Amino acid sequence: MIITISGVPGSGKTSVAKIVAERLGLPFYSVGDFRGQMAMDRGMTIDELNALGETDKSTDTLADNYQKRLGKNGDDFVIEGRLSWHFIPRSFKVFLDCALQESARRVFSSHHERPDEAKRDSIEDVRTELDARMASDKRRYAAIYGVDYMDKNHYDLVVDTTSLKSAQETAEKVLAALPPSAS
Repeated sequence: MIITISGVPGSGKTSVAKIVAERLGLPFYSVGDFRGQMAMDRGMTIDELNALGETDKSTDTLADNYQKRLGKNGDDFVIEGRLSWHFIPRSFKVFLDCALQESARRVFSSHHERPDEAKRDSIEDVRTELDARMASDKRRYAAIYGVDYMDKNHYDLVVDTTSLKSAQETAEKVLAALPPSAS
């Protein structure tokens, strides 16, 4: 089974995907890490790479092709990425939601873990950046693919992580929702 995990920044996509992959004994892939490395290789932050992507779709093409190859060549893995559900339609599609203020708090408290993200001085600065990032993603994805990753109708499972205490708790919800053949 292929499980795609999408969602808003700070919702726990990467942490949850890693836990789910480990529990199921499946490989884990991260489009966020892939794009983050692309940004750093170009001497940019992820937000700068995303802004460039609004006029230069090649910044998305590498990540898109990476996901398409994984979906075509693999049968059992977990991948986190905002558009993974789109590029790997034969997956169990999960969306992790989170209130913007809580997302900002989480990203701010973990900013030292992400070398591809610009450092911000306050949670409000992070909130402003996240709002801009989500708007940029929405514009890019609508222009390039004609999709809205925030439309929850695309997903088999939607989990609001705002009040959940840990990525483990979120992962348990995902694991409990999987079809019986997957778990």
